[in-house]
Amino acid sequence: MRALKIAATGMTAQQMRVETISQNLANMSTTGYNARRAEFADLHYQQYARAGAVSASDGTVLPTGVQLGLGVRPAAVSVQLEQGALSATRSDLDVAIDGKGYLEVTLPSGQPAYTRDGGLKRSAEGLIVTSDGFPVVPDIVIPQDARSISINADGEVYAYFNDTVEAQLLGQFTLAGFTNAKGLEAMGSNLFLETEASGPAITSAPGQDGLGILRQGYLEDSSVDAVREISELIEAQRGYELNAKVISAADQMLGATTQVR
Repeated sequence: MRALKIAATGMTAQQMRVETISQNLANMSTTGYNARRAEFADLHYQQYARAGAVSASDGTVLPTGVQLGLGVRPAAVSVQLEQGALSATRSDLDVAIDGKGYLEVTLPSGQPAYTRDGGLKRSAEGLIVTSDGFPVVPDIVIPQDARSISINADGEVYAYFNDTVEAQLLGQFTLAGFTNAKGLEAMGSNLFLETEASGPAITSAPGQDGLGILRQGYLEDSSVDAVREISELIEAQRGYELNAKVISAADQMLGATTQVR
């Protein structure tokens, strides 16, 4: 009985949907996190009578035909690219990206990675790094005797010293953009890798090419909407239960078949 297998694919799909929702809820407080959405597509169909086929000797054509589907399959888990709210932190090295760009960092392997987590830190050598210690591109070193630093909307980093009035320019952050940012590969720790689907990184200064600007003293909150996630969780749970009822009904039908004498 096909209903057993079809309902099983439905239960698997709803389980995957619940797992995606749980990932979103777990990252409600993750800086710069964008919610994910599980997407599904129907499986192929068995054609018992094709639409448009001739059904009789007089040339009568079937208007619809008979097509029986075989269930559902996962199609994608896509990222919902939404700007999260900006929360004030008043930290000199906290920067929020007000736009669609990404900060570029260098992994220990030398491979570039990209992030929207602007909670930056200062290494023992004064290098500006991420929370995991990965240097931000381009390398900007803060002198040990710097009293404070300032980062303007264009990404320029200035240092202030006790013995001078004028600020010293240390460097300028850049932002990276992608033709298809949904095609980036998530690797954890708020980092993404470039893929064939995303296209190559397009790098420019903040405020150019529509990549956004930087806001010093702010961090971007997660874009997860808890109310929407809970609503979808209830819907997924009900979908799982309905598919389970189909399996139960199919089992009862098979049981009735085996009891026929």
